[in-house]
Amino acid sequence: MAIKEIFEGVLSFDAAKVKELTQYELDAGTEINAILNDGLIGALDVVGEKFSAGEMFVPEMLQAAKAMKAGLELLKPYLSNKSIASKGTIIIGTVKGDQHDIGKNLVAMMLEGAGFRVVDLGVDVDVDRFVKAASEYNADVLGLSALLTTTMPVMENTVAAIKEAGLAVRTIIGGAPVTEAFADQIGADGYSADAPGAVELARKMMAI
Repeated sequence: MAIKEIFEGVLSFDAAKVKELTQYELDAGTEINAILNDGLIGALDVVGEKFSAGEMFVPEMLQAAKAMKAGLELLKPYLSNKSIASKGTIIIGTVKGDQHDIGKNLVAMMLEGAGFRVVDLGVDVDVDRFVKAASEYNADVLGLSALLTTTMPVMENTVAAIKEAGLAVRTIIGGAPVTEAFADQIGADGYSADAPGAVELARKMMAI
């Protein structure tokens, strides 16, 4: 069975290998959840642990996430099947006035790899667009990213607008200048300092 090799391919940043072996398992009729959970998600969990332990850094995490995504793209048509349990929908984006996307992209890829449906709104996203997307996609979690201190107030405005709209969506925030104290101050439901932490936070919020 190539699932263990898919797992190892993600950890060795070998996107081509992951894609090839994922297709092999699909052709062999292997259960989608087994490929996803034991191969792709399992590997990203190890990546998160290595990052937290200081054994892996952001560039390596990005490479591992890209390798994971190579396999995930092949699974997507099957993941829309109702027999595959959904882990929730997450809207993510970098707030208005901020063009930074590396951290946001990493979080999005790792959340997707963890089995969530991720809608990435990109960068420079204004408050109204966040609120509209959260409502349109019936989102469970809304992730806001900011790399500039000058754009952090947009996070506060977005969290307030979500509450004012009466949407049942949890808000999480992150980015270099962002802190847990700021999250508490603006009434966000959660904060994470890094991508692995964001995945764990989303899992806890969804009680997975």
